[in-house]
Amino acid sequence: MPQIKAIIGLGNPGAEYEATRHNAGAWLVQALARRGLSELRPEKKFLGRYAKVRLDGHEVHLLEPTTFMNRSGGAVAALCHFYKLAPDELLVAHDELDIAPGTARYKSGGGHGGHNGLRDIISALGNDKAFHRLRIGIGHPGSAKQVVNYVLSRPGKAELAAIEAALDEIQATLPDALAGDWARAMNRLHGFSA
Repeated sequence: MPQIKAIIGLGNPGAEYEATRHNAGAWLVQALARRGLSELRPEKKFLGRYAKVRLDGHEVHLLEPTTFMNRSGGAVAALCHFYKLAPDELLVAHDELDIAPGTARYKSGGGHGGHNGLRDIISALGNDKAFHRLRIGIGHPGSAKQVVNYVLSRPGKAELAAIEAALDEIQATLPDALAGDWARAMNRLHGFSA
């Protein structure tokens, strides 16, 4: 399996969205920048905030697009073009309605599952779906009509604690994922629940 060279954390820009469920992917990339003793800095050519860090012996590009979620593809394509990254060298972290808070799942390839950020990335990469995903559970409001308000609102205290525990567990499994040992990374992460 190709080695992961970039981790992209999806979210919406601006203070009003910063603490909302839709920004769970961005929260992970922010935590990874801190762990790598770096800071995500605005980078116009990547349409986002960027840092290059060393994580567990691997050099990794971190990107938090500062476009809106449904325009994430431009930022990802710009990073790939500049650093000559193939889609299967990417790990895209995003919020996932179909997984409960406190759980997360790795996934390789596949469709967008209705997620507008993934839909735009697939389109920007020329319909290449080979990138890896990190699905961070935020739970479902119970009705499709409530989804937009739900993802754009803040999680409650217990829910946030569960999501943060999952983010910690993701970081514990990343050394295996970065080393290409997906089976081990998946085994550990998929067995975890906060």
